[in-house]
Amino acid sequence: MNGGGQPEVPGLRPGTGLEQVGARLRAVTDAKERLQGLLDAVLAISRELDLSVVLRRIVTTAMELVGARYGALGVLHESGEHLKEFITAGLTEDERAALSGVEFPHGRGVLGHLIHHPEPLRLLDIPSHPASAGFPPGHPRMRTLLGVAISVRGEIYGDLYLSEREDGRPFDRSDEDIVVALAGAAGIAIENARLFAQVRDSAETFQRLLLPTLSDLGPFAAAAVYRPAAEPNRLGGDWYDALVLPDDSVGVMIGDVGGHDLRAAAAMAQARSMLRALFYDRRTPPSGVLTQLDRTLHATADIPVTTACLARVEPGESGWVLRWSSAGHLPPLLIGPELETEYLYAEPGLPLGVSTGEPRPDHTRELPAGSVLLFFTDGLVEHPAHPIDEGLAALAGLAVAHASLPLPDLVRALADRHPGDGRDDMAVLALRVPLGPPA
Repeated sequence: MNGGGQPEVPGLRPGTGLEQVGARLRAVTDAKERLQGLLDAVLAISRELDLSVVLRRIVTTAMELVGARYGALGVLHESGEHLKEFITAGLTEDERAALSGVEFPHGRGVLGHLIHHPEPLRLLDIPSHPASAGFPPGHPRMRTLLGVAISVRGEIYGDLYLSEREDGRPFDRSDEDIVVALAGAAGIAIENARLFAQVRDSAETFQRLLLPTLSDLGPFAAAAVYRPAAEPNRLGGDWYDALVLPDDSVGVMIGDVGGHDLRAAAAMAQARSMLRALFYDRRTPPSGVLTQLDRTLHATADIPVTTACLARVEPGESGWVLRWSSAGHLPPLLIGPELETEYLYAEPGLPLGVSTGEPRPDHTRELPAGSVLLFFTDGLVEHPAHPIDEGLAALAGLAVAHASLPLPDLVRALADRHPGDGRDDMAVLALRVPLGPPA
C-alpha cells in the first residue's frame, strides 16, 4: 500500500497515470489471449492426421495468430535445394485467377534465402531485400514478410511464410515468437501425420494382399473392387471371391467380418480361405456350405460375428439360374438388360458365429441373359444419417446410371460415388450373365 492507501500495481511506480496502468493491463490481457490462442492452435493442429489437412491448418492458424492477410507453406524437396509443394491461403478468387497460369514458386529470391538460411526472417519491404527476385505478373502487392522454418526430427521440412498484417503494421518480435512456437508444434504434427500415413498405407497393402485377383470366369465377365475405411486405421474384414467350380458353374462369395483391426483382417482371411475350399470341394447347395463353414469356424477358430452371401450361377433348363444362401448379409442387386433393378430379398439366415443349430435356407432365381449381379458389403450403403433403405435405393440408381460401363469401371464408379459415410470398408463384386444360353 502507498501512503494514500491505494494498492500498488506490480511493475508500476507510484504516481503512474491511469492511462499507463490501463495500457499495461491491456498488454497483459493481450499476451494471455495470444498464449491461449497458441495453445488452442496447437491442439487443433495435433488432432489432424491427414498430412494435407495438417499443412493447410498450419498456414491458416499462423495467419490467425498474427492477423496476417496472406500465408503460405513451402515444402522442401528431398534434396533440400528447392520447394516441391507450395500451399497458400488468403488469396481472393480474383487473385488466384490472376495467378492461374503462373507456376508455384520453387524457392528463388527471398523464399530461397530462407531455405538456405533457416533463421526467422522479418522484412519491412520485400522488394528491397538483396535476395529479392521480384514477383511474377498478377501477383498481389506484398511488402512485409515473416518467415519461419519448420523442422521435423531435426531436418528442415519447409518454411512458413506470412505477409501483410491486417492492421497495416509490420510484423514484430511478438509475432515472430508466437510463429516460431507454432512451427515447433507443427513439426510434431507433421511427423505424426506422416507416421499415420505410413501405417495406414501398410495396413491397406496388407489388406489387399489378403484378397484374391479374380480368375477368368468365362463365359461370365466379372470385376471387383475393395476400398478401405477412411478411419480409424483402414483395416477391415470385408472380402470377395469368385471361382469356377468343378461342375463348370460359377461360385461367388462376399462377406464382412465385424471389426476394423488386425484381428478382423486375420479372421477374414481364415473365413475366406475355408469357404473357398469348402465351396470348391462340396456338391451341397450354398446353404450346406455355409452351415459347414459355421461349424468349422466354431470348432477351430475364434472369429467375430460375420455376414456372408454364397451364390452359384449354373445352367438351367432355358438359361442361367442363381442359387444362393445368405448368412445375415445384404441382398444381391440384379440389374436387368433393360436397366430394371431388383434387390433379391429373401430369408437372410443368421450371421456366422451366432448359432450352428439353426437351418439355413436356399433361394433360386432365373437370370435374364446379359443381366448383371451386384454383390456388396454394407459399407457401400450405410450412413448414420439415413435409413438403410435410402442407401440401397441410392445404390440402385447409381448402378443404373453406370450399368453400360465395362464391369471394372462400373464397380469403381460405385465405390467412388457410394451413398455410405465412408467410415467402413467396402467390397463390391459384379458378375455379368452371358448373352447366350449355357453350352
